[in-house]
Order: sequence, then C-alpha cells, then structure tokens
Amino acid sequence: MTTSPTQSEHHHRIDYIELAATDLPQVKRFYEAVFGWRFEDYGPSYTSFHDGRLAGGFTTQFPVTPGGPLIVLYSKELEATLARVREAGGRIVKDIFSFPGGRRFHFMDPSGNELAVWSEP
Repeated sequence: MTTSPTQSEHHHRIDYIELAATDLPQVKRFYEAVFGWRFEDYGPSYTSFHDGRLAGGFTTQFPVTPGGPLIVLYSKELEATLARVREAGGRIVKDIFSFPGGRRFHFMDPSGNELAVWSEP
C-alpha cells in the first residue's frame, strides 16, 4: 500500500501553477485533446486542471504576457505529441531540436502561452 506524501514532504516544491487564458472553453478543449488534462471550473473566469501529477489553473483575470517562465512537459512520443498540438490548434514556435539529454519543441497554446515538450534522445 502506498501512502500520500505529507505536506512537510512538499516543502519548497512547486505545488500549483496558474496561467492566463483568453478563452477558457478553448484552452480546456486544447489541453484535454492534446494532453488528456482534467478540468474543474470555479466560476466564469477560472478553471483548475490536473495533469495526473501536478495541478494548476487558467484564469481570464489577468492578461497573457509572453516571456514568462517556460513550462516544459514530458512526452514518450515527441513526434506524436507535436502532431496532436498542431491538430488541436496549437502553433509550433520552435520545431523539434536536440539539446544535451534529449529533444524538444516549443508551442503556443490558443491563448498565446508558450510551453515546451521534451523527450529522451
């Protein structure tokens, strides 16, 4: 039987991430289609997501500002994930490239947030 980590074991670890969004239904459709995230709405301007490991939210209460921290997601199948991003309406801003330790690409979600996806070489 496994037990959940206690709050003290989470000390100084990232606990929640919030991103700005321009259109919550659109951003929810995108992340559900590409990454399988689950969402729970908290009013008309906020939705919370869970990716299976980490939770966060999207809000329309502040503007999308480019150049913030880069969120990097992992994929076992980088090319398939890139195709899903395109199919769901994401824009590839840096095609797949190699870096020490793996390969990755960057994309813009429908609200204009830039994220990256990486995989082993």
